[in-house]
Amino acid sequence: MNTIRMPRSQKFFNTIGYIYITLIALLCLLPFWLILVGSFSKESDIIANGYSLWPLHWSLGAYQAVFMFPGVIIRAYGITILVTVCGTAFGLFFISMAGFVLSRRDFRYRNAVSFFIYFTTLFSGGLIPWYLMVTNVLHMKDTLFALIVPGLMNCFLIILMKSFLKSVPEEIAESAKIDGAGDFRIYISLVMPLAKPALATIGLFLALDYWNNWFFSSIFITNQHNYSLQYVLYSILQSAKFYQTMSKIAVPIGFHMPLETIKLATAVIATGPVILFYPFVQKYFVQGLTIGAVKG
Repeated sequence: MNTIRMPRSQKFFNTIGYIYITLIALLCLLPFWLILVGSFSKESDIIANGYSLWPLHWSLGAYQAVFMFPGVIIRAYGITILVTVCGTAFGLFFISMAGFVLSRRDFRYRNAVSFFIYFTTLFSGGLIPWYLMVTNVLHMKDTLFALIVPGLMNCFLIILMKSFLKSVPEEIAESAKIDGAGDFRIYISLVMPLAKPALATIGLFLALDYWNNWFFSSIFITNQHNYSLQYVLYSILQSAKFYQTMSKIAVPIGFHMPLETIKLATAVIATGPVILFYPFVQKYFVQGLTIGAVKG
């Protein structure tokens, strides 16, 4: 069996390309590695010598401070996972339906509705009316709905989904209608399977927004059992700053809070699950962004 031999110049070019991509990947991983190593280092080493590729002295002080009350962290993890999964699932459903309707040429008011959606990206009612709407009108204060519902619909993501679905041939929907399929059947059975790249892209955006959101907990939640992970970590960091300040200006408390390494430890705790999740949607994420940008 004859095989096509690759020219020597092509082999050289491929080798240089692989080396270059490997170096770029290592440079991208370097900040994460420094954060991880720093979180297991002594604070005195970081203050004296800065960040290093390997701990000079191993220490679990930062994680001991963060997990001083492990039940709080575990519960906050559960709340954040629940909010992220529910918010991403329902957000994908509503955003994809909105994008599907706005991409249909037989929808008479699609341009007017698209304008109103775009208009809200430029002007809004402000923080106070929005807060009053969620708490006094919808009565969602101190509930998990306050962490999920306000982030379900995102104007940018609706426009991105609409732009992507414009690339789906309308003949598919027309042929399905001839066979007797309704709009919802077309949406579920035909359009959504073709929109996996866009769904993965939008799903990643939604999941990151919900996972990193601490602001909703700070204004809508007063019951500490409903705090999200990000807000709990933010509170721990603020407490560490307070204890460190008090130990300098008042009587020493007797417990040293390693503020610098706590910052790194909270970053590791917060970003770890996202880093593990991202590789599964990476190929769809890149494809969805490309198509959405071209069709814009």
